[in-house]
Amino acid sequence: MSKKAKGIISNQLRKKRFEKDEMTQQELAKALGITRQTIAAIEAGKYSPSLEIAFCLTDIFETSLDEIFQWQSYQENAEQTK
Repeated sequence: MSKKAKGIISNQLRKKRFEKDEMTQQELAKALGITRQTIAAIEAGKYSPSLEIAFCLTDIFETSLDEIFQWQSYQENAEQTK
């Protein structure tokens, strides 16, 4: 079975940081115990966080997982661009 991604995960992480007193990437990284570069990569859509990090983000921002991350399959994306 192929490990190729079947969709795109987008996120509202940057928006959530600014809504929380303009939290910096460094402050968020420290709260999560990860690097600022990892936060930047998640925000840019170049890296998907572990479930543990994703759920920690919901605690930090006091919101649901689907308010931070959104999933769109390639099929849905293709249908929307027709």
